[in-house]
Amino acid sequence: MIESLPLLSLITFLPLVGVLFILTIPRAADTNARWVALWVSLATFALSLTLWFQFDRTTADFQFVEYIPWIEDYNISYHMGVDGISVLFVLLSTFLIPICILASWTAITSRLREYMIAFLVLETLMVGMFCALDLFVFYVFFEAVLIPMFLIIGIWGGENRVYASFKFFLYTLAGSVLMLIAVLAMYLAAGTSSIPDLMAFNFPTGWQIWMWLAFFASFAVKVPMWPVHTWLPDAHVQAPTAGSVILAGVLLKMGGYGFLRFSLPIFPYASDYFIPLVFGLSVVAVIYTSLVALAQKDMKKLIAYSSVAHMGFVTLGIFTMNLQGIQGSILQMISHGLVSGALFLCVGVLYDRLHTKEISRFGGLVHIMPMYAFFFMIFTMASIGLPGTSGFSGEFLILTGAFKANTTVTFLAAIGVVLGAAYMLWLYKRVIFGKLEKADLKQMPDLSVREITVFVPLAILVFWIGIYPNDFLEIMEPSVSNLIDNYHLAMHSYNTPQLAGL
Repeated sequence: MIESLPLLSLITFLPLVGVLFILTIPRAADTNARWVALWVSLATFALSLTLWFQFDRTTADFQFVEYIPWIEDYNISYHMGVDGISVLFVLLSTFLIPICILASWTAITSRLREYMIAFLVLETLMVGMFCALDLFVFYVFFEAVLIPMFLIIGIWGGENRVYASFKFFLYTLAGSVLMLIAVLAMYLAAGTSSIPDLMAFNFPTGWQIWMWLAFFASFAVKVPMWPVHTWLPDAHVQAPTAGSVILAGVLLKMGGYGFLRFSLPIFPYASDYFIPLVFGLSVVAVIYTSLVALAQKDMKKLIAYSSVAHMGFVTLGIFTMNLQGIQGSILQMISHGLVSGALFLCVGVLYDRLHTKEISRFGGLVHIMPMYAFFFMIFTMASIGLPGTSGFSGEFLILTGAFKANTTVTFLAAIGVVLGAAYMLWLYKRVIFGKLEKADLKQMPDLSVREITVFVPLAILVFWIGIYPNDFLEIMEPSVSNLIDNYHLAMHSYNTPQLAGL
């Protein structure tokens, strides 16, 4: 019965059913919007778990495929499917949305209906983007994600929310304009917008260089890579807590996913040509933003810069072009989505109580908030890559793959591991330990049942990935191996590589 259902479409568009329900709620009963959004998002997550249990882990083929001709005269279709790479990001997206709604339960009081609608629409767009197998369908979802996130930051954010939201929008839109030009060029050259067909199409090497750069302009901003990362700290600081969670948890992964879905399989020659560029930018991101994180006085800004550093490891691993590096990058993206989201939630707990994110305002919280200190410690340890946590599994595989590709780059990237431990442990020490001297801190309650309910599933997944990552490596291994094999096969066909057509 399940096999006959359009499962991916149901998962993608079920949140919009919740939107319709919320729109029928009278203004006087706005608080019911929370329950509708929560139950619909939980139903979407439960439905997405079917992908995990029904997924065939022995093949690299796209599964749960749906195909409906859309604009037949132009060979454009509604084409959906997932492989071992994209299925994990679909699950990450559907998992984090109910977490975000629970985290916003008491924090958001104004325009509550609109807030819940924004998150449900955002879920549809994120899931649709990871499932899309048509280039134009992908681009529509990829760009539409900007709209609800722009509104979430701009309406429910901090004092400088308008500046941060416009900076976020303009940065990401600027790169995407170049990507749109490349999308049109690919479509005209190949005569199809089917992503599987484009993967099999042999673009000339000169074309690959320019199209790779156009896609890179968009994906690099999304990751974000240095030096186009400056929008991220502002966006995180001004966004509401749940906005920061979904921004770090899923939206940053859109760039990494783009490299895996487009840059490597469709432009293999250009990807190989630009490996030194990506390695250089990744190492700078890891070291520079880690040093910047050490100087931060705002908790959210520190975690935001740590996200840039961790995503630097991701881009490094993707372009190692070997199994360990790419698997490590995917695992690191999933881990970072959970851990960074959890760290922003930890900041949100304190902000809800004291309405400040300044590190200097805290200290000695372990004496009155032991449960909070416990969960904060788990996610801090995961962020610095303690063995047994998800952060270690991803970083270990990335550094293993990087060592095979370039030992100098690996050594430089390893410096970031040390710096990461420095800024995260220093943050934990200043907030949690020391004397409890400030009078307003002494009145702060420990975690509520709702807040514990938010943290527990995140902690379970952090330990699951850290202790037994094989469950996740197994599901992605055929797709990653196929990606690498096709890359090497394509590179072998370029007997005398040259930048013809530049």
